[in-house]
Amino acid sequence: MNVPFLSLKDVTNKYKDEIHEAALRVIDSGWYLQGKENEKFESDYANYIGTKYCVGCANGLDALIWIFRAYIELGVMKPGDEVIVPANTYIATILSITENGLVPILVEPSIDTFQIDDKLIEGKISSKTKAITIVHLYGQCAYTNKIGELCKRHNLKLIEDNAQAHGCMFNGKKTGSLGDAAGHSFYPGKNLGALGDAGAVTTNDESLAEAVRSLANYGSQKKYVFQYTGRNSRLDEIQAAILDVKLKHLDDDVALRKAVAKKYIEGIKNPKITLPKISDWTAHVFHIFTVLCEQRDELQKYLESKGIGTNIHYPIPPHKQECYKEWNNINLPVTEKIHAQELSLPMSPCLPDEQIRFVIDTVNKF
Repeated sequence: MNVPFLSLKDVTNKYKDEIHEAALRVIDSGWYLQGKENEKFESDYANYIGTKYCVGCANGLDALIWIFRAYIELGVMKPGDEVIVPANTYIATILSITENGLVPILVEPSIDTFQIDDKLIEGKISSKTKAITIVHLYGQCAYTNKIGELCKRHNLKLIEDNAQAHGCMFNGKKTGSLGDAAGHSFYPGKNLGALGDAGAVTTNDESLAEAVRSLANYGSQKKYVFQYTGRNSRLDEIQAAILDVKLKHLDDDVALRKAVAKKYIEGIKNPKITLPKISDWTAHVFHIFTVLCEQRDELQKYLESKGIGTNIHYPIPPHKQECYKEWNNINLPVTEKIHAQELSLPMSPCLPDEQIRFVIDTVNKF
């Protein structure tokens, strides 16, 4: 049996007719940028997340970059200021900080949740700290009340990287609405995925939203008048229309992902495999179903020999990347353990029961 890690074709085919209709509507309109489709998606997504504002942009990395750049333009931050960030994130989170001349302060995650360890944050706060960035990694909520309290006590901005957690909750609120601003990626493989690159910023801060919108439009709020030295990072009309179609189905797709995860957690009994620890099923949307295994590479080869697709998120942590070679000698054992042992099993709202059972049986035979 062949079990793909993720079939984007199957995901898209679920809503093919609605997607075709939306794309054709845009094509026939003759208006392809900054039009009614953007306005509708931004409004619908802001309502979904629970914020006053949503600003579409070209991709998730840009969304995070524009948040920090906007804070710099608004005088809230300046180059050289520090931003606390989890050490085990995808590199885009770090890039958004260094791109703006800010200094990432890496904090280890909890081995149980893979999220930033809130017990370690306060010891990293200095007079230069201006923000904490949390990453809802793999689709699990990283926010804790302790993090919120630290931000209030030390007057820090809280930035959410919500690229992997569309639809995730914390105490009845959606991730992406828990902090001062959030960056969202709609890369095709995400829970809410476009048919190409796309991203957005959500916030309740009107001045931040206006600055982000201007920065992503060459630095202009009025045609041919440039307040900032911005860039071109706009969400196109076809992607906005497609995202609005898929947004209507997002909660149903998340429920299907959780059903797959529940079967994995109940069915996988191999003692060599460490499964996710779930204390609150509303606080995880399973963008990725990740396990730990000391023999990760052997497990991956074994599963692939049986026709099961897997992925590693991520094989090299940011502090071991060549682009941040000044960090290469830093010792972050929890982060390094996760990156050395993590393996992602097939996860999709389209995964048939027979494929789920086959994955479970094959993992148990390893």
